[in-house]
Amino acid sequence: MKKLNISWQALIALILCAAALLSLPLLSEAAARPFSDQTVTLVVVIVAASALISVAPLPRLYCATVLLIGTHEAAWMLLSGIGRNEGLAAKSFFFLIAACWLLAWRCVTVLCEINPASNFESSFLRLLIPAIFGAWILILWETATRGAGIPFVLLPPPSAIGARIAGSLPILGEDVRQTIFKAVLIGYAVGCASGFIVAILADRVAFLRRGLLPIGNMVSALPIIGVAPIMVMWFGFDWPSKAAVVIIMTFFPMLVNTVAGLAASGSMERDLMRTYASNYWQTLLKLRLPAAMPFIFNALKINSTLALIGAIVAEFFGTPIVGMGFRISTEIGRMNVDMVWAEIAVAALAGSIFYGAVALAERAVTFWHPSIRGG
Repeated sequence: MKKLNISWQALIALILCAAALLSLPLLSEAAARPFSDQTVTLVVVIVAASALISVAPLPRLYCATVLLIGTHEAAWMLLSGIGRNEGLAAKSFFFLIAACWLLAWRCVTVLCEINPASNFESSFLRLLIPAIFGAWILILWETATRGAGIPFVLLPPPSAIGARIAGSLPILGEDVRQTIFKAVLIGYAVGCASGFIVAILADRVAFLRRGLLPIGNMVSALPIIGVAPIMVMWFGFDWPSKAAVVIIMTFFPMLVNTVAGLAASGSMERDLMRTYASNYWQTLLKLRLPAAMPFIFNALKINSTLALIGAIVAEFFGTPIVGMGFRISTEIGRMNVDMVWAEIAVAALAGSIFYGAVALAERAVTFWHPSIRGG
């Protein structure tokens, strides 16, 4: 006879379901649209059944599927009922949300125990697990803001932010074009390329290497708040001044990492190249640059986030009436915090896509490195 897959998450979820039943209703008496008895019963049944199935001696994939569907269906039903009753949630409501969260935790644990049979399944699990984690950050955020009645100006719920994004796509599109496609990408390309070229020169000329690296460490510590107004004075209010800030922020990380990467190849490998009568450039292209690629991509990934931060902050100090930093600074003064959070969400999404694209390029170029092969 197979043993039960007892988990503390399922046990506590069942206890919370019982506590919710003993402390009904889910909303206070002042609620305009209280939960119906059928909805409450259905939510409790879904949560309890999911918890019981998760401990049954069943295949992991089946348990994970039941937990995934059951917990998110129950959470959706609870959040749908709190929509027009902000701040009126009773403790039983939070008990059920906590039970759903624990079962989602159990779902992630079960998914981590599954051995994928193919590369597709492995990639799917790598995407699904963080997606569940991220979804529950939003669910708990929505629960806290709607259920506890947190003031909108302090923290708007994710649903309001999503509605603002959907209703402001033209404005957000113009801001993205101004900030990312002009200032960030151009500044990122120029800054990284310049840092790489100067690193090659510094590697070739010892004088530059000894003089530039200490200066690079010092310049990296310069506050962007002090640099941005100067760049606006030099290059004007449009995107070139923001690109200049991005160039300054991305130049020295690329310089320092590339110089360190060029020194990463071992002395035995260099001696072998010399026995083949290789000159400096042949050794650089065939040995030292490939060995430096992990360092170079490390700088590219760091700069992908620094560039976005630098461009947005620089727009606080003078810009045309468009741009992500401009929108954040003006809308916060108008107390339109949902628009501010919409810009933050779009910036986070753009930064994640940018970073992910660099990471994919790194996997394609440095496929031989132990960090990519998993060795």
